[in-house]
Amino acid sequence: MSDGTGREGRAALSVSRLTLSEFRCYSFLRMDAGPQPVVLTGPNGAGKTNVLEALSFLAPGRGLRRARLGEVARREAGSQGPWGIAARVDGTDGTREVGTGREAGSERRVVRIDGQPARSQSALTEVLSVLWLTPAMDRIFTEGAGGRRRFLDRLVLGLDGGHAARAAAYDHALRERGRLLKEGRADPAWLAVLEGTMACRGVAMAVARRNAVTRLNEACRRGIGPFPAAELAVAGSVEDSLATLSAEQAEVRLKDLLSASRRRDAESGGAADGPHRSDLKVRHAGKDLPAEQCSTGEQKAVLVAIVLGQARIQATLRGTAPILLLDEVTAHLDRTRRAALFDELCALSAQSWLTGTDESLFAELGKRGQFFRVQDAIVAQT
Repeated sequence: MSDGTGREGRAALSVSRLTLSEFRCYSFLRMDAGPQPVVLTGPNGAGKTNVLEALSFLAPGRGLRRARLGEVARREAGSQGPWGIAARVDGTDGTREVGTGREAGSERRVVRIDGQPARSQSALTEVLSVLWLTPAMDRIFTEGAGGRRRFLDRLVLGLDGGHAARAAAYDHALRERGRLLKEGRADPAWLAVLEGTMACRGVAMAVARRNAVTRLNEACRRGIGPFPAAELAVAGSVEDSLATLSAEQAEVRLKDLLSASRRRDAESGGAADGPHRSDLKVRHAGKDLPAEQCSTGEQKAVLVAIVLGQARIQATLRGTAPILLLDEVTAHLDRTRRAALFDELCALSAQSWLTGTDESLFAELGKRGQFFRVQDAIVAQT
């Protein structure tokens, strides 16, 4: 039985205490947990996913539901009400205290690490890494590129903590350029500065994406039990240019493209070229089929294989795998794959949080997990 320290004796990364205040359905919640897999079971609407969403805010961004700050405040507190998440994180560097939330009347999410305010959300990546799967992601291969791109960037962030800051700088320049073009107040010199930022940050994003995909393909080829091997590729004008150009040459090319497309982009307020339009392409290697042409169960298995491959890479590179948030992960997995998933989670060097309506779906996990029952926003260990 795993003791939660990982297959090579590494200390586990885990949230040993989670405290929520005025968050979603919880006026207050405190949970204490060990490094072993945490299983939350209960009826739909009980508050299971809300716990995972709170944990997802320990990473930069808008969490696993991509919610706005006012949307996660408890309904009784109102959309302008404050809310908070605090976590005690145990890892290879000891225990850290992380907090995030919104103060009353604020439109900005604040982050504190060990009691001190952080400059930005990107500082969270210095403490822990968080990766998630949700039921909405079961359609990731058949819906628009935006979801796949966000998934890819979350994978990249686990390998390159600077990716979030680069993406934020790129997005800010993209929006500012689009606004100026749309309003017709386009100072060529200022546009050139913004396009320079987009080219620099955008190419760096593309390089990081290509590197992450290379590592993931290597991990997936090694195989993870009964889960199918996945073949990944990132498709986009910037990423494609890096196949034949150096990063410096790709920057010049992107900047020239942006400059040449100002008139066209003024009509849309966006940009026709850039990493914000890239896509993640995935194939089921064993069947040599695009993932979107596979069955629902096979698509879920491919998705799980990618996440487990990512966890293995991070465990090797960083000493600990990411904390995994797996919402209704057992849906569409047969018993063999469920058992293999639980075995892998127990062998990894980080904590996983799983939800489901039926505790019997986690029978293969047995005493290796810690089980909690969620009912009407009350969480009790069983």
